[in-house]
Formats: sequence, structure tokens, C-alpha cells
Amino acid sequence: MAGAYGNCFGAVERVGRTFAWAMVIAMLSLIGMKGAEAQTQQPPLKVVVLGDSLTAGYGLPADAAFPVKLQKALEAKGIPTTMINAGVSGDTASGGLERLDWSVPADADAVIVELGANDALRGTDPKVPRQALEEIVKRLKARNIPVLLAGMLAPPNYGPDYAREFNAIYPDLAKQYDVPLYPFFLDGVATVSGLNQADGIHPTAAGVDRVVANILPTVEAFLRTVAGQKR
Repeated sequence: MAGAYGNCFGAVERVGRTFAWAMVIAMLSLIGMKGAEAQTQQPPLKVVVLGDSLTAGYGLPADAAFPVKLQKALEAKGIPTTMINAGVSGDTASGGLERLDWSVPADADAVIVELGANDALRGTDPKVPRQALEEIVKRLKARNIPVLLAGMLAPPNYGPDYAREFNAIYPDLAKQYDVPLYPFFLDGVATVSGLNQADGIHPTAAGVDRVVANILPTVEAFLRTVAGQKR
């Protein structure tokens, strides 16, 4: 009986050791998985939207402004962001340049530039917003901050020559400085009844939803590239 008991005890001991090692391996695997998961979970990207009233959310509740709704749309796509609304109503491209350094903090991961609408509405010589937008792009690139240009189109009342020169600003700069471009910020919204406020210029909440839906694929691709470069 003693021999039988000894054999049984040895078998139990071996089973116990095997079980213990299995538990250790399982715990190490779990720790490794959690570590890998922590590495893949990047903090939210800090994105500044440098713009005018179209960014600021003129005539709308704060939670209906473009940056707020864009942030929610990106989160639904699995891209966590902290959107900074750096929109100032009435601002021109030159105004955006003047406040660039304090509007875009040092830890910004990316900037969406939405400026030029007020220049177009006022019939400003296209050379002026072109120079300002170019300087904005150059300064941000010098700071190693990725830029997405949101383009604008001139209203038809200034004639085809003006429109041709103004409308060329954004694609020209995007090509020259190799930055992504969304050609027309108000695409599908400008002049559409029901998507603009009484002034016919600023989008309603539904209009902002349309802007966000249209620009989202461009912004998503832009920020996925930015996130990939940060890894």
C-alpha cells in the first residue's frame, strides 16, 4: 500500500506542477496581451481647426459647431480626437495667420485650415489670401505639424476671372507643399435651401451634418496617416 500511495502522490504532484506552470503561462500571456493592447491604444489626437465663422459655428449652439460634430463622427470611426475649435467669426486668411502661433499649441498633432471664405465674399485680391495661406502652411510644416487644407470657392458675382484666380489658390498650395486637400468646404451645402441659415451663408445644424459627412473620408484618411506616423 505504501508503494501504491507513493506512486499516487507522485502523480498528483506532477499534475500539480503541470497545472501551476499552465497558470503561469496563461498569466504571462494575459499580461503580454494587455501590454500590447496598451501600446495600440494611442491617446486622442489633438486636432486644431483653424477657421472663420464656418468653424466657429456662427448662429448655432456650441455643440452643433463643425469641430464638435466632426470629433463625434471620427470617434464613431474608431479615431479618438480632441478637436480644438479655433474658429473666429469674420476672420480672413490674413487674420488666421496673425493668430496662428497662439491658436495652434505646441502639442497639436494636426491642423485643418478652413480660411478664405471672407476674403472671397469681400472680393479681396486673391494674391492676399494666397500669400497668407501659404505662410500658414509653411509655418505649420516648419513645426512638423501635418496640415489639411479645406478649400473655398469664390461667389459668381465677381466674375470668371476673379473666380479662376481665387479658386486656384487651394489646389496650387496643396500640390506645391504636398498637403491633403478637401476642395470645397461647403460642397453640397452652399445655396441648398434648408441647409443654410437666413443669411444664406452659414450652415444650419443640418448643413453642418452634411459638411461633416462629406469631408469625413478625407479627414479620416488624413488622421489615420498622422496616427501611423506617431507610432
